[in-house]
Amino acid sequence: MKSADEQTPKFRRSRRPEAVILFVVAHQIFAIAADSVQELRSTDSLAGAAVEIDQPEFPKVRHTIERSRQTYYIVNAGSHFHLPVTRPSLVLILRQLRAAVLVDRIERMAEVSRVYPLPQAFTGEERRWYRGLAYLDDMVIPVVNPGGFLSPEEFQRLDRATAAQASQTEMESAAHS
Repeated sequence: MKSADEQTPKFRRSRRPEAVILFVVAHQIFAIAADSVQELRSTDSLAGAAVEIDQPEFPKVRHTIERSRQTYYIVNAGSHFHLPVTRPSLVLILRQLRAAVLVDRIERMAEVSRVYPLPQAFTGEERRWYRGLAYLDDMVIPVVNPGGFLSPEEFQRLDRATAAQASQTEMESAAHS
């Protein structure tokens, strides 16, 4: 004889848990898919490699780094999420995007069983920032959309602006020689 559980067809699909990195910005915890992050670095290790850019149009992007002959734009997560100013100590270099993100610290790695859709209360730029919400350790944590840090249009405008800035610097150097 079969129990009721054995007689009931299994309609639930088993979902594989997703590995995430929990990071902190201004005392707020966020999650990002672990496979979206190529590398974690200390901000101290970037001190000599980061180049300052002056783009008032993009206050969240103050520096670039060169990696594999590509320019990566360093986004300050505090500015991006409109949080209080902090002193970030780590940078998450994103995979498949030319962006890196300054964060205060890594809380830990974890697995989430599911990323839930954003509620209707999330509007405007928040819908671009987040893929959804995860429930972990009795907390609801926003799961970041890596592509939400800089849009394709912002990358284009930053590329044009940094190219113009580099050209200006070259002309000034040549004039002083």
